[in-house]
Amino acid sequence: MGVPDFQSVMLPLLRLASDGQEHALREAIDALADELGLTEAERKELLPSGRQATFNNRVGWARTYLTKAGLIELPRRGHFRITPRGLEALRKNPPKINVAFLEQYPEFVEFRSRDKEPSSTGADELQNDEQTPEESLESSYQKVRRGLATELLQTIKSCSPEFFERLVVDVLLEMGYGGSRKEAGQAVGRSGDGGIDGIIKRVSF
Repeated sequence: MGVPDFQSVMLPLLRLASDGQEHALREAIDALADELGLTEAERKELLPSGRQATFNNRVGWARTYLTKAGLIELPRRGHFRITPRGLEALRKNPPKINVAFLEQYPEFVEFRSRDKEPSSTGADELQNDEQTPEESLESSYQKVRRGLATELLQTIKSCSPEFFERLVVDVLLEMGYGGSRKEAGQAVGRSGDGGIDGIIKRVSF
């Protein structure tokens, strides 16, 4: 089935809170993973940054959006509980709760309006209702990174062999092979004649 997007988590999360009790986010994540039948691999799937589990991130943002709409509240750090408005929403038996559903609440509309304000960094272009903010940012970052990598590679290819040799030596030095350029590496500059292009002194650890 795969990890559900954060909007698909909203209704199960609100139903989980329908008992009116405080719930710890960590416990809710585990309970929802069980309810949705996520495999161990899906539970451990990470965002591209590798800093957080994808499902944890999506549950966290589902909670944030429900909070901004006034359907749940945060009584203390790491915990949440349903509000009267949240109970009323469940009584309507909606087939799903998503961004479109939450837009009936003025507080949520205001939150989204602030979130969509244009900025000099182009953050307004990162909005994607299928992704959490982190996922949108990381997707944009990876796109920029790939573009820069391609541009850098093209630039390197257009440079002289001597420049490439010096670049290789510098990269190896930065990786820890030697103490400094003077001590550990030099670009010999004999590319193409069968000679050595560069020398790196081995460092013992």
